[in-house]
Formats: sequence, C-alpha cells, structure tokens
Amino acid sequence: MAPEPKDQPTNGRPNPDAVPPGTPGAGENICRRCAGTGTVDGAPCPECGGTGKVVTPVGGG
Repeated sequence: MAPEPKDQPTNGRPNPDAVPPGTPGAGENICRRCAGTGTVDGAPCPECGGTGKVVTPVGGG
C-alpha cells in the first residue's frame, strides 16, 4: 500500500482508527499525517503529538 500524501493523509480529520495507549489488541503505527516525522509545517504534528507514532487497533478475528 502506497503512503498517503503528507499534507492531507486524513483529509484534515483525526485518525478514526486511533485508540488510547494500553488498549488490548492495539499496536503502534507510524502517524499518517506526518509520515512519522513528528512535524507538520514545522510544528509538532497535532495527530501524534510530535512522536511520529499512533496507537491503532490490530485487525483480525
């Protein structure tokens, strides 16, 4: 799967897959908004708080 464009990865909306850290069945992923850099337009990424990572549910049955 190709990475989404850095400037509009979630069309300005929060990541709908994000869950709180420690959620059972969740894992760490690279932030789609900043592509893991932790910054957007020279400021900390509002999606990941500047970490470059987000916690999302892991798929499966």
